[in-house]
Amino acid sequence: MSDADDDIEILSEPPPPRVEALTVAIARDGQAEERARTLAAEVPVSITYNGLAHAVMMASPIDVEDFVVGFSLTEQIVERAEEVEDIVIRPIALGLLAQATIPAHRQKALLENRRNLVGQTGCGICGIVELEQAVRRFGAIETKPLISGAAVFAALDALYPLQRLNRETGAVHAAAFVSPSGEILAVREDVGRHNALDKLIGYMARAGIPGESGFCLMTSRISFELVQKCLAARIPALAGISAPTSLAVRLSQEHRLTLIALARSDTFQIFSDPHALFRDPGDSSEGCFRVASPAR
Repeated sequence: MSDADDDIEILSEPPPPRVEALTVAIARDGQAEERARTLAAEVPVSITYNGLAHAVMMASPIDVEDFVVGFSLTEQIVERAEEVEDIVIRPIALGLLAQATIPAHRQKALLENRRNLVGQTGCGICGIVELEQAVRRFGAIETKPLISGAAVFAALDALYPLQRLNRETGAVHAAAFVSPSGEILAVREDVGRHNALDKLIGYMARAGIPGESGFCLMTSRISFELVQKCLAARIPALAGISAPTSLAVRLSQEHRLTLIALARSDTFQIFSDPHALFRDPGDSSEGCFRVASPAR
């Protein structure tokens, strides 16, 4: 990766499309027939700060401004969305160049702790030199999360129709921010689950939506990076439809983040409940337990 974006060729072509069409052969009962298939686009997004290259992430070429702001916040390059003073998105060979402008003191700190990373699909740690940079520590969540079983089930029911890109392609993750009543307030999609969450966090920061006002719902497994991003955005509760990793659970418990996983229309499992939202406050036992939906 070049240190300066002056070396990158800017194209006059339009930005890459969000989807691409392909004709595929479908085999059924010993016969093959051709059908049109819509594929999700996946392109390199090169992020620069004040003209200096910082990261290349493989991502869906939509909501890129939200992505840059969210990435800048969750990677602790800036502390507030307003510190990303300007973003210019330009088409380059095979992808996009996202040129961000940040204050001089943020740039200085970034250079002092510089870590260039070349991410595979949404990978948030590729290229990190120091181990302690990979698993960062945050302040514990002291705010009682505004989440309930009814809200989780309501959000699960409402999410699929809002996943427009996934309905077209079946290939992307979604990150949603949910109100205490279960209403989905925002959704962002991407081929990478970390990117989808960065886009959501970036949108929330730009729109002035505080993380403490609801909870996050992910259509993916829960990795430790997703927990770290919620902690960075001060989102006190995270739910996902797939299982968590052991490190994600450990970080959630250490930082008092409420963690729900394996969420389905009729049940979900709770892996971290530090605020005793789903169990008796006097029950100090640790471990996973299950919550079932009431009869509908």
